[in-house]
Amino acid sequence: MLIGWWFYQFNPDQTKINMNNLPLKPLQVDSLKEACIKHLEELILSGELKAGARLPSERDFAATLGVSRPVLHEALVDLAAKGLVSILPRRGVEVNDYRQSGSMAILSSLLTYHNGRFDPQLTASLFAMRLLVEKETARLSALSISPEQMRLLEHFIEQEANIDRSDLPALVRLDFDFHLQIAIASGNLVYPLILNSFVAVYTHFTGEFFDRLRFTPFLDEVYAFHRRLVEAICLHQPETAVQIMSDLLAHGEQHLFDTFSKNSKED
Repeated sequence: MLIGWWFYQFNPDQTKINMNNLPLKPLQVDSLKEACIKHLEELILSGELKAGARLPSERDFAATLGVSRPVLHEALVDLAAKGLVSILPRRGVEVNDYRQSGSMAILSSLLTYHNGRFDPQLTASLFAMRLLVEKETARLSALSISPEQMRLLEHFIEQEANIDRSDLPALVRLDFDFHLQIAIASGNLVYPLILNSFVAVYTHFTGEFFDRLRFTPFLDEVYAFHRRLVEAICLHQPETAVQIMSDLLAHGEQHLFDTFSKNSKED
């Protein structure tokens, strides 16, 4: 024991830990408000708190949940902003049907409710919405793109050709920014806001299958679509741009469903 103690005391490199080799990540602890929001969202999205249900008074409800009344009130205000509940003066808080009153902000909540797992109905719905919006952004961009916006899109193509595929966050962000730039080039002020409103959900799913497919021909195929799309937009060919955007999104959707279907079978 004494020899071992002496060895480690005078050979500190033997006990030095290489932190880069450990699976460490920043610790994240929900605040009481965030925990309260998450819990209530789960109750609503699961149907345990049904649409039309009237919640107890804030004082009684806070006591039941074990939080202060101000924390609960802030959580309810957040839920109201997402359309999950309505705060009615002198009548209390009522649970909404989020399909009728929910906003785009609820997309991240839906993803959290599924614990980040692939949900076929949610994913198919997202792709259907993207198809409607991005076919139109491609069409409008081809009609009205400016020389400066052409240069920006061409710069994205250059970045894709030189990007380090081991840098997953950079891959995901570059892909989102490419689509966002097309939305900006459309000249429509709302389309970029729509894309930005579900950036967390978009990048989550993109990250999932980029992580699995970035070193396969899949990414080369995506970038080939991007090059053809930029060419059609810069040549002011709206119909061609719409078709390429449709093919690009269908390509991504098919690979996403195939990847998660395979993983589900393995699990």
